[in-house]
Amino acid sequence: MNGLSRELLDLAHARGVATDYWDWRGNHVQVPEATIVAVLAAMDVDASSPEKAATALRSDVDAHWRRMLPPSVVTKQTDSETVRVHVPHGSPVEVWLELETGTTRQDLEQVDHAVEPRTVDGTLLGEAAFHVPSGLPLGYHRLRARAGSQESSCTLIVTPDWLGLPEALGDSRGWGFAAQLYSVRSEQSWGVGDLVDMTDLAVWSGDRLGADYLLVNPLHAGEPGAPMEPSPYLPKSRRFFNPLYLRVERIPEYAAMPAAERAKVSRIAAWLGKELAGVDAIDRNVSWTAKRKALRIVHAAPRTAGREVDYQAFCRREGQSLVDFARWSAVAEAHGNDYRTWPEDLRRPDSSAVEAFAKENAELVDFHMWLQWLVDEQLQSAQAKAVGAGMRLGVMHDLAVGVYPGGADAWRLQDTYATGIQVGAPPDPFNQVGQDWGQPPWRPDRLAELAYTPFRDLIAAVLRHAGGVRIDHILGLFRLWWVPVGNSAAQGTYVYYDHRAMIGVLALEAYRAGAVVVGEDLGTVEPSARDYLRERGILGTSILWFENGSDGKPLPAERWREYSLASVTTHDLPPTAGYLAADHVRLRDSLGLLTRPLDEEIAADSAEREAWMSELRSRGLLGDDPSVEETVAALHRYLTLTPARLLSVALPDAVGDRRTQNQPGTTDEYPNWRVPLAGPAGEPMLLEDVFRSSRATSLADVVRG
Repeated sequence: MNGLSRELLDLAHARGVATDYWDWRGNHVQVPEATIVAVLAAMDVDASSPEKAATALRSDVDAHWRRMLPPSVVTKQTDSETVRVHVPHGSPVEVWLELETGTTRQDLEQVDHAVEPRTVDGTLLGEAAFHVPSGLPLGYHRLRARAGSQESSCTLIVTPDWLGLPEALGDSRGWGFAAQLYSVRSEQSWGVGDLVDMTDLAVWSGDRLGADYLLVNPLHAGEPGAPMEPSPYLPKSRRFFNPLYLRVERIPEYAAMPAAERAKVSRIAAWLGKELAGVDAIDRNVSWTAKRKALRIVHAAPRTAGREVDYQAFCRREGQSLVDFARWSAVAEAHGNDYRTWPEDLRRPDSSAVEAFAKENAELVDFHMWLQWLVDEQLQSAQAKAVGAGMRLGVMHDLAVGVYPGGADAWRLQDTYATGIQVGAPPDPFNQVGQDWGQPPWRPDRLAELAYTPFRDLIAAVLRHAGGVRIDHILGLFRLWWVPVGNSAAQGTYVYYDHRAMIGVLALEAYRAGAVVVGEDLGTVEPSARDYLRERGILGTSILWFENGSDGKPLPAERWREYSLASVTTHDLPPTAGYLAADHVRLRDSLGLLTRPLDEEIAADSAEREAWMSELRSRGLLGDDPSVEETVAALHRYLTLTPARLLSVALPDAVGDRRTQNQPGTTDEYPNWRVPLAGPAGEPMLLEDVFRSSRATSLADVVRG
């Protein structure tokens, strides 16, 4: 019985809350009762006693019977579905389907279904079952039911069985660079790599090197003002983009401004250049403060009639989501970047106080909406130019696993998020005390009630101008580690999501965008999760240093997964030159993150690397006394021996950089996400230098085969 009451066990399982799990050491762990009760409380369920747990479970069952139709139905195109309909016992019922094209389907047959009726609220209810046929067109349809004077409807989502790779790639392999965009600065960018730098990098690598895509870090929206969170994986909104990445001088209104106004912008840029001269770090606060000041000048410039039509069309398409995001940004400028500290009457987007604030600050709200229009425009240009330069996919975006708990998404969608909970990860070999990411999780029940609209809007926005998306911690679409606030990261439990629905919506949006989906499926992974992703045509992630067989030895190239994106390293490890020198081990030691003496860690790390060097030599890829550059090339050449359909080259590897971008388990102890691109000796390297790099060209030749 796990030490728990039967009532609590049944309720937890019905709500998808794990009461036990297997840890990374293979131990069976019983989840404490207090953790389960706290997690259920975050779903507005009182399970503080066996009696209350039993009452909550009965309430859930009654709520299910009260619904004539389920909240939403998600199915694969070749699957048929049985939908249960609840009506007064004995009442005739009809069910039909309205396709998103406007066509009506009346051919839903009732099937035999013997279930005892149930009395709810004094009414005896019966349950009928209807067959939804397979072969329906992909999309978002409406399922409708009528019994006497009662009517109900829900969303029916028909998703692709298989996504796979876009037709543009055909049967051949693709490759591309992976870059932390903020670190890739040019002579024209304002201290932070921007969307024009991204465009230029994509065009250069597509045209000159034959790359098929450019994978960049999450470009999600951050704070509207300082202090700014450096991590792109803790955004204020995943639905909208960060105007920090705008290139001011590429805005049409800037070009049309009088010379005196353009001179003001130039003086701001010159001031910023002096402020950042000699600074070997990405300073988002200084860069955005200057850029925002310049953007305010451009925002005041008049738009042509055609541009105004374009802007208004964008605002209508984005709808209330854009309005709410802009309002959050405006209020945040006045009251801080965490809505939980705002005056009480401003903490909900639908309050009269927020409405009044928006009217009083209409110009500022419009400014933030305008910024999103500009980002959309520059993203559209980047994707068009990338494909025009020969890329078969173009830009591949990265989707963070969650958002900051006081940010724009958490504010405007707060009823969709669990309160008092933060997402993280249980202890594993790399973080033996567990991880608390400080992000609120979506509630599975609310997502279903909303027909997954927040999720599908998010995916559609990310893929609007892209050829692919990488989903960080894609296993979070199966289950997430919920940690009650106040608990240690190890004192959490898994909460399960309807992965068939989540993966289905993801595949549908990617199919419509003609995009590929890559899931970051590293770490503690249930084999069934990887199997399911493969069955749905979602690519996995293969990092060379982590690809070991059951014997602990390097996994032979021929046994790697075909449907994966394969690379030597990732942003949570140092570039390969640094990894070969064990920089990551010494860094973790200096930060107090090792669990055993440095010499033992160095020896173990050296043995792991030597195993890979032996594998390279056995394949004839590496000589006896290779240089670092030759070793890096050999490791990437090994990737070409695998069946992996996509290969990725970290841009730092291409130029010989060795500095770590992010050290997991730290915040300010190390300058995570603030390290600019550099050469082998640590010298600053601008984008113009990358274009002239023979080293980058040579490594591209290796992976291109």
